[in-house]
Amino acid sequence: MQVLVQLSHQTRLLRRGISGPTPGRCGFPLCVVAGLLAFSPPVMAQTFSLPTLKIDTSQVSISGLSSGGFMAVQFGVAYSASIKGAGVIAAGPYDCAQDDPYTATSVCSCTGLLGCEGSADTHVPQLIGITDQNAQGGLIDPTSNLKNQRIWMFSGTSDSIVPTRVMNDLFTYYTHYIPAANITYNHDLPAQHAMPTDSFGNPCQFQGDPYINNCNFGGAGQLLQWLYGPLNAKNHGSLSGKFVQFDQSEFISDPLSHDLDTTGWVYIPSACANGQTCKLHVVFHGCKQYQNYLYFSPTQGLVTFGTTYVRHAGYNEWADTNGIVVLYPQTIAGVARNPNGCWDWWGYDDEDYATKRGPQMAAVKAMIDRVSGGAPRQSTGSSGIGTND
Repeated sequence: MQVLVQLSHQTRLLRRGISGPTPGRCGFPLCVVAGLLAFSPPVMAQTFSLPTLKIDTSQVSISGLSSGGFMAVQFGVAYSASIKGAGVIAAGPYDCAQDDPYTATSVCSCTGLLGCEGSADTHVPQLIGITDQNAQGGLIDPTSNLKNQRIWMFSGTSDSIVPTRVMNDLFTYYTHYIPAANITYNHDLPAQHAMPTDSFGNPCQFQGDPYINNCNFGGAGQLLQWLYGPLNAKNHGSLSGKFVQFDQSEFISDPLSHDLDTTGWVYIPSACANGQTCKLHVVFHGCKQYQNYLYFSPTQGLVTFGTTYVRHAGYNEWADTNGIVVLYPQTIAGVARNPNGCWDWWGYDDEDYATKRGPQMAAVKAMIDRVSGGAPRQSTGSSGIGTND
Protein backbone atom coordinates (compact mmCIF):
# COMPACT_ATOMS: atom_id res chain seq x y z
CA MET A 1 0.00 0.00 0.00
CA GLN A 2 1.42 3.36 -0.95
CA VAL A 3 0.84 5.45 2.15
CA LEU A 4 0.39 8.53 0.00
CA VAL A 5 0.51 9.71 -3.58
CA GLN A 6 3.56 11.52 -4.80
CA LEU A 7 1.67 13.92 -7.08
CA SER A 8 0.51 15.95 -4.10
CA HIS A 9 3.69 18.05 -4.00
CA GLN A 10 3.39 19.16 -7.64
CA THR A 11 -0.33 19.77 -7.19
CA ARG A 12 0.31 22.04 -4.22
CA LEU A 13 3.08 23.88 -6.06
CA LEU A 14 0.80 24.45 -9.03
CA ARG A 15 -1.91 25.65 -6.67
CA ARG A 16 0.57 28.23 -5.37
CA GLY A 17 1.71 29.20 -8.86
CA ILE A 18 5.05 27.40 -8.60
CA SER A 19 6.42 24.71 -10.88
CA GLY A 20 8.67 21.95 -9.70
CA PRO A 21 9.53 18.25 -9.86
CA THR A 22 7.38 15.61 -8.26
CA PRO A 23 9.11 13.04 -6.05
CA GLY A 24 7.76 9.52 -6.11
CA ARG A 25 7.79 6.07 -7.59
CA CYS A 26 5.87 6.98 -10.74
CA GLY A 27 6.14 9.84 -13.20
CA PHE A 28 3.28 12.23 -13.83
CA PRO A 29 1.58 10.34 -16.70
CA LEU A 30 1.68 7.00 -14.88
CA CYS A 31 0.30 8.49 -11.69
CA VAL A 32 -2.55 10.10 -13.58
CA VAL A 33 -3.34 6.77 -15.25
CA ALA A 34 -3.24 5.12 -11.83
CA GLY A 35 -5.66 7.73 -10.56
CA LEU A 36 -8.04 7.21 -13.46
CA LEU A 37 -8.01 3.45 -12.93
CA ALA A 38 -8.72 3.98 -9.26
CA PHE A 39 -12.15 5.42 -10.02
CA SER A 40 -15.16 3.16 -10.43
CA PRO A 41 -18.92 3.55 -10.32
CA PRO A 42 -20.01 4.36 -6.77
CA VAL A 43 -21.05 1.59 -4.39
CA MET A 44 -24.83 1.84 -4.57
CA ALA A 45 -27.08 1.38 -1.56
CA GLN A 46 -29.85 3.33 0.08
CA THR A 47 -28.24 6.29 1.83
CA PHE A 48 -29.46 7.67 5.14
CA SER A 49 -28.62 10.61 7.34
CA LEU A 50 -26.20 9.51 10.03
CA PRO A 51 -28.45 8.78 13.01
CA THR A 52 -28.04 10.23 16.48
CA LEU A 53 -27.65 7.51 19.11
CA LYS A 54 -27.07 7.29 22.85
CA ILE A 55 -23.29 7.45 23.05
CA ASP A 56 -21.26 7.83 26.21
CA THR A 57 -19.07 10.71 25.00
CA SER A 58 -16.31 9.69 27.42
CA GLN A 59 -16.00 6.42 25.45
CA VAL A 60 -15.10 7.71 21.98
CA SER A 61 -11.94 6.16 20.49
CA ILE A 62 -10.24 5.93 17.09
CA SER A 63 -7.91 3.69 15.11
CA GLY A 64 -6.36 3.48 11.67
CA LEU A 65 -4.00 1.68 9.33
CA SER A 66 -1.25 3.34 7.28
CA SER A 67 -2.57 6.72 6.07
CA GLY A 68 -5.50 6.01 8.37
CA GLY A 69 -3.01 5.46 11.18
CA PHE A 70 -1.41 8.84 10.55
CA MET A 71 -4.93 10.30 10.50
CA ALA A 72 -5.77 8.62 13.79
CA VAL A 73 -2.63 10.06 15.40
CA GLN A 74 -3.30 13.62 14.26
CA PHE A 75 -7.02 13.37 15.06
CA GLY A 76 -6.36 12.05 18.55
CA VAL A 77 -3.88 14.83 19.24
CA ALA A 78 -5.99 17.62 17.72
CA TYR A 79 -9.17 16.53 19.51
CA SER A 80 -7.55 15.14 22.64
CA ALA A 81 -10.31 16.52 24.86
CA SER A 82 -12.84 14.26 23.10
CA ILE A 83 -10.86 11.07 22.42
CA LYS A 84 -10.39 8.26 24.94
CA GLY A 85 -7.57 6.61 23.04
CA ALA A 86 -6.16 5.49 19.70
CA GLY A 87 -5.10 2.30 17.96
CA VAL A 88 -2.33 2.89 15.43
CA ILE A 89 -1.18 0.34 12.86
CA ALA A 90 1.83 1.24 10.69
CA ALA A 91 2.06 5.02 11.09
CA GLY A 92 4.23 7.73 12.62
CA PRO A 93 4.21 10.77 14.90
CA TYR A 94 1.95 13.79 14.71
CA ASP A 95 2.63 15.98 11.63
CA CYS A 96 5.46 13.66 10.61
CA ALA A 97 5.43 14.96 7.03
CA GLN A 98 5.38 18.65 8.01
CA ASP A 99 3.54 19.51 4.77
CA ASP A 100 6.38 18.04 2.70
CA PRO A 101 5.76 15.04 0.39
CA TYR A 102 9.47 14.19 0.22
CA THR A 103 9.63 13.84 4.00
CA ALA A 104 6.41 11.85 3.92
CA THR A 105 7.72 9.41 1.30
CA SER A 106 11.33 9.04 2.41
CA VAL A 107 11.34 9.54 6.19
CA CYS A 108 7.83 8.81 7.46
CA SER A 109 7.34 5.97 4.99
CA CYS A 110 9.17 4.13 2.21
CA THR A 111 6.94 5.07 -0.71
CA GLY A 112 9.22 7.48 -2.59
CA LEU A 113 11.22 6.92 -5.74
CA LEU A 114 14.41 6.18 -3.79
CA GLY A 115 12.71 4.46 -0.87
CA CYS A 116 13.70 5.37 2.67
CA GLU A 117 16.58 7.53 3.78
CA GLY A 118 18.28 4.68 5.63
CA SER A 119 17.84 5.06 9.35
CA ALA A 120 16.68 8.69 9.19
CA ASP A 121 14.50 9.60 12.14
CA THR A 122 11.41 11.78 12.11
CA HIS A 123 12.90 14.44 14.43
CA VAL A 124 10.55 13.83 17.32
CA PRO A 125 11.69 16.89 19.35
CA GLN A 126 10.75 19.11 16.40
CA LEU A 127 7.36 17.42 16.10
CA ILE A 128 6.76 17.91 19.81
CA GLY A 129 7.57 21.58 19.32
CA ILE A 130 5.04 21.82 16.47
CA THR A 131 2.43 20.10 18.64
CA ASP A 132 3.00 22.49 21.53
CA GLN A 133 2.92 25.51 19.23
CA ASN A 134 -0.37 24.36 17.66
CA ALA A 135 -1.86 23.86 21.10
CA GLN A 136 -0.74 27.29 22.27
CA GLY A 137 -2.33 28.81 19.18
CA GLY A 138 -5.62 27.03 19.78
CA LEU A 139 -5.32 25.00 16.57
CA ILE A 140 -5.54 21.78 18.57
CA ASP A 141 -6.80 20.92 22.05
CA PRO A 142 -4.45 21.43 25.03
CA THR A 143 -1.82 18.69 25.15
CA SER A 144 -2.55 18.15 28.85
CA ASN A 145 -5.54 16.07 27.75
CA LEU A 146 -3.26 13.48 26.18
CA LYS A 147 -2.12 12.09 29.52
CA ASN A 148 -5.53 10.48 29.92
CA GLN A 149 -5.49 8.62 26.61
CA ARG A 150 -4.74 4.95 26.09
CA ILE A 151 -2.67 4.04 23.03
CA TRP A 152 -2.35 0.70 21.21
CA MET A 153 0.40 0.40 18.59
CA PHE A 154 1.29 -2.29 16.07
CA SER A 155 4.28 -2.57 13.74
CA GLY A 156 4.99 -5.74 11.76
CA THR A 157 8.66 -6.66 11.64
CA SER A 158 8.29 -7.32 7.89
CA ASP A 159 6.60 -4.00 7.12
CA SER A 160 8.44 -2.52 4.15
CA ILE A 161 6.21 0.55 3.79
CA VAL A 162 6.21 2.05 7.29
CA PRO A 163 9.23 0.46 8.99
CA THR A 164 9.38 -0.16 12.71
CA ARG A 165 11.79 2.74 13.23
CA VAL A 166 8.92 5.13 12.35
CA MET A 167 6.67 3.44 14.89
CA ASN A 168 9.49 3.62 17.43
CA ASP A 169 9.50 7.38 16.92
CA LEU A 170 5.75 7.42 17.45
CA PHE A 171 6.26 5.62 20.77
CA THR A 172 8.85 8.22 21.77
CA TYR A 173 6.46 11.01 20.75
CA TYR A 174 3.57 9.57 22.73
CA THR A 175 5.62 8.98 25.88
CA HIS A 176 6.40 12.71 25.98
CA TYR A 177 2.71 13.32 26.74
CA ILE A 178 1.29 10.00 27.89
CA PRO A 179 2.39 7.72 30.77
CA ALA A 180 4.14 4.61 29.43
CA ALA A 181 1.68 2.48 31.40
CA ASN A 182 -1.09 3.77 29.12
CA ILE A 183 0.70 2.58 25.96
CA THR A 184 1.09 -0.93 24.60
CA TYR A 185 3.35 -1.49 21.59
CA ASN A 186 3.32 -4.73 19.58
CA HIS A 187 6.39 -5.02 17.35
CA ASP A 188 7.42 -8.66 17.31
CA LEU A 189 5.11 -10.25 14.73
CA PRO A 190 6.56 -10.92 11.24
CA ALA A 191 3.73 -9.11 9.46
CA GLN A 192 3.77 -7.03 6.29
CA HIS A 193 2.01 -3.71 5.76
CA ALA A 194 -1.64 -4.61 6.33
CA MET A 195 -4.43 -4.82 8.88
CA PRO A 196 -3.68 -7.96 10.92
CA THR A 197 -6.64 -10.28 11.54
CA ASP A 198 -7.18 -13.75 12.93
CA SER A 199 -9.43 -15.04 10.17
CA PHE A 200 -9.45 -13.01 6.94
CA GLY A 201 -7.05 -11.90 4.26
CA ASN A 202 -3.77 -12.78 2.63
CA PRO A 203 -0.86 -14.59 4.33
CA CYS A 204 0.70 -12.47 7.05
CA GLN A 205 3.85 -11.54 5.12
CA PHE A 206 2.06 -10.76 1.85
CA GLN A 207 2.09 -7.17 0.58
CA GLY A 208 -0.83 -6.22 -1.64
CA ASP A 209 -4.57 -5.75 -2.04
CA PRO A 210 -6.73 -5.68 -0.03
CA TYR A 211 -4.05 -4.95 2.61
CA ILE A 212 -5.78 -7.15 5.16
CA ASN A 213 -3.69 -10.15 6.26
CA ASN A 214 -4.53 -13.24 8.27
CA CYS A 215 -1.80 -13.22 10.91
CA ASN A 216 -3.64 -15.33 13.51
CA PHE A 217 -3.69 -12.07 15.42
CA GLY A 218 -6.86 -10.04 15.66
CA GLY A 219 -5.61 -6.48 15.71
CA ALA A 220 -9.08 -4.93 15.97
CA GLY A 221 -10.02 -7.00 19.01
CA GLN A 222 -6.66 -6.45 20.65
CA LEU A 223 -6.82 -2.69 20.30
CA LEU A 224 -10.46 -2.44 21.41
CA GLN A 225 -9.68 -4.45 24.55
CA TRP A 226 -6.73 -2.21 25.33
CA LEU A 227 -8.71 0.98 24.78
CA TYR A 228 -11.82 -0.12 26.70
CA GLY A 229 -10.59 -2.77 29.11
CA PRO A 230 -12.04 -6.30 29.39
CA LEU A 231 -14.74 -6.99 26.80
CA ASN A 232 -17.23 -9.75 26.16
CA ALA A 233 -16.12 -12.42 23.70
CA LYS A 234 -16.65 -11.45 20.09
CA ASN A 235 -19.59 -12.69 18.04
CA HIS A 236 -18.54 -15.76 16.04
CA GLY A 237 -21.89 -16.02 14.23
CA SER A 238 -24.18 -13.69 12.34
CA LEU A 239 -24.08 -10.07 13.44
CA SER A 240 -27.14 -8.72 15.20
CA GLY A 241 -26.73 -5.15 14.05
CA LYS A 242 -27.02 -3.14 10.85
CA PHE A 243 -24.65 -1.53 8.37
CA VAL A 244 -25.82 1.96 7.44
CA GLN A 245 -24.47 3.85 4.45
CA PHE A 246 -24.78 7.52 5.38
CA ASP A 247 -24.49 10.86 3.64
CA GLN A 248 -21.08 12.44 4.29
CA SER A 249 -22.01 15.60 2.39
CA GLU A 250 -24.00 16.70 5.45
CA PHE A 251 -20.70 17.24 7.25
CA ILE A 252 -18.63 19.10 4.67
CA SER A 253 -19.47 21.25 1.70
CA ASP A 254 -18.51 19.57 -1.60
CA PRO A 255 -16.79 16.51 -0.06
CA LEU A 256 -15.32 15.35 -3.37
CA SER A 257 -13.22 18.51 -3.58
CA HIS A 258 -11.56 17.41 -0.32
CA ASP A 259 -11.16 13.77 -1.43
CA LEU A 260 -13.95 12.63 0.87
CA ASP A 261 -16.59 10.34 -0.59
CA THR A 262 -20.22 11.42 -0.59
CA THR A 263 -21.07 8.43 1.63
CA GLY A 264 -19.56 6.62 4.57
CA TRP A 265 -20.53 3.60 6.68
CA VAL A 266 -21.47 2.93 10.27
CA TYR A 267 -22.08 -0.39 12.03
CA ILE A 268 -24.78 -0.17 14.70
CA PRO A 269 -25.23 -3.15 17.05
CA SER A 270 -28.87 -3.98 17.72
CA ALA A 271 -28.60 -2.95 21.38
CA CYS A 272 -27.37 0.49 20.34
CA ALA A 273 -30.14 0.87 17.76
CA ASN A 274 -32.66 0.00 20.48
CA GLY A 275 -31.64 2.78 22.84
CA GLN A 276 -28.82 1.32 24.93
CA THR A 277 -26.04 3.75 25.83
CA CYS A 278 -23.04 2.65 23.77
CA LYS A 279 -19.42 3.44 23.02
CA LEU A 280 -18.19 4.87 19.69
CA HIS A 281 -15.10 3.82 17.76
CA VAL A 282 -13.98 5.55 14.54
CA VAL A 283 -11.97 3.53 11.99
CA PHE A 284 -9.77 5.24 9.38
CA HIS A 285 -9.03 2.91 6.46
CA GLY A 286 -5.71 2.99 4.64
CA CYS A 287 -4.82 3.99 1.09
CA LYS A 288 -6.36 1.78 -1.60
CA GLN A 289 -9.09 0.74 0.84
CA TYR A 290 -11.79 3.27 0.00
CA GLN A 291 -15.08 1.83 -1.23
CA ASN A 292 -14.76 2.75 -4.93
CA TYR A 293 -11.19 1.51 -5.34
CA LEU A 294 -10.63 -1.00 -8.16
CA TYR A 295 -7.92 -3.64 -8.05
CA PHE A 296 -7.05 -6.81 -9.96
CA SER A 297 -7.34 -10.17 -8.22
CA PRO A 298 -5.71 -13.22 -9.86
CA THR A 299 -8.75 -15.31 -8.91
CA GLN A 300 -11.57 -12.77 -9.30
CA GLY A 301 -10.36 -10.38 -11.97
CA LEU A 302 -11.19 -6.69 -11.55
CA VAL A 303 -12.62 -6.16 -8.07
CA THR A 304 -14.38 -3.16 -6.55
CA PHE A 305 -13.15 -2.81 -2.97
CA GLY A 306 -16.60 -1.89 -1.66
CA THR A 307 -17.14 -2.71 2.01
CA THR A 308 -14.19 -5.10 2.29
CA TYR A 309 -12.55 -3.10 5.07
CA VAL A 310 -15.84 -2.19 6.70
CA ARG A 311 -16.85 -5.84 6.97
CA HIS A 312 -13.56 -7.72 7.30
CA ALA A 313 -11.09 -5.62 9.30
CA GLY A 314 -12.35 -7.37 12.44
CA TYR A 315 -14.09 -4.61 14.40
CA ASN A 316 -17.78 -5.49 14.03
CA GLU A 317 -17.68 -8.88 15.74
CA TRP A 318 -16.34 -7.25 18.91
CA ALA A 319 -18.61 -4.24 18.59
CA ASP A 320 -21.69 -6.43 18.30
CA THR A 321 -21.30 -8.00 21.76
CA ASN A 322 -19.95 -4.95 23.55
CA GLY A 323 -22.21 -2.08 22.60
CA ILE A 324 -19.71 -0.28 20.34
CA VAL A 325 -20.93 1.73 17.36
CA VAL A 326 -18.25 1.67 14.64
CA LEU A 327 -17.97 4.64 12.28
CA TYR A 328 -16.16 4.13 8.96
CA PRO A 329 -15.69 7.50 7.20
CA GLN A 330 -14.61 7.17 3.57
CA THR A 331 -12.16 8.95 1.31
CA ILE A 332 -12.10 8.90 -2.47
CA ALA A 333 -9.28 9.19 -4.97
CA GLY A 334 -8.26 12.50 -6.49
CA VAL A 335 -6.87 12.05 -9.99
CA ALA A 336 -3.88 14.38 -9.80
CA ARG A 337 -3.11 14.72 -6.13
CA ASN A 338 -4.30 11.60 -4.32
CA PRO A 339 -5.02 8.72 -6.73
CA ASN A 340 -4.73 6.11 -3.96
CA GLY A 341 -7.53 7.59 -1.84
CA CYS A 342 -5.36 8.28 1.22
CA TRP A 343 -6.26 10.44 4.20
CA ASP A 344 -4.62 13.85 4.22
CA TRP A 345 -1.61 13.57 6.54
CA TRP A 346 0.88 15.46 4.38
CA GLY A 347 -1.10 18.48 3.11
CA TYR A 348 -2.47 17.48 -0.28
CA ASP A 349 -5.83 19.08 0.56
CA ASP A 350 -5.09 21.83 3.06
CA GLU A 351 -2.08 23.20 4.88
CA ASP A 352 -3.98 22.93 8.19
CA TYR A 353 -4.53 19.19 7.64
CA ALA A 354 -3.21 18.24 11.12
CA THR A 355 -5.31 20.75 13.07
CA LYS A 356 -8.96 21.26 13.88
CA ARG A 357 -9.12 23.58 10.86
CA GLY A 358 -8.33 20.74 8.47
CA PRO A 359 -11.40 20.03 6.28
CA GLN A 360 -11.20 16.25 6.66
CA MET A 361 -10.55 16.54 10.40
CA ALA A 362 -13.49 18.88 10.96
CA ALA A 363 -15.80 16.69 8.86
CA VAL A 364 -15.05 13.56 10.89
CA LYS A 365 -15.46 15.48 14.15
CA ALA A 366 -18.88 16.63 12.93
CA MET A 367 -19.80 13.00 12.23
CA ILE A 368 -18.80 12.06 15.77
CA ASP A 369 -20.83 14.93 17.18
CA ARG A 370 -23.87 13.87 15.16
CA VAL A 371 -23.87 10.22 16.08
CA SER A 372 -23.14 11.00 19.73
CA GLY A 373 -25.88 13.63 19.90
CA GLY A 374 -23.53 16.59 19.94
CA ALA A 375 -24.85 18.13 16.71
CA PRO A 376 -28.41 18.69 15.44
CA ARG A 377 -29.71 16.49 12.66
CA GLN A 378 -29.90 18.34 9.36
CA SER A 379 -33.08 18.24 7.33
CA THR A 380 -31.52 16.85 4.13
CA GLY A 381 -31.65 13.14 3.40
CA SER A 382 -33.59 10.26 4.86
CA SER A 383 -33.20 9.11 8.43
CA GLY A 384 -33.21 5.59 9.69
CA ILE A 385 -31.37 2.32 10.14
CA GLY A 386 -30.26 0.37 7.11
CA THR A 387 -30.00 -3.35 6.42
CA ASN A 388 -27.41 -6.04 6.94
CA ASP A 389 -26.84 -6.22 3.21
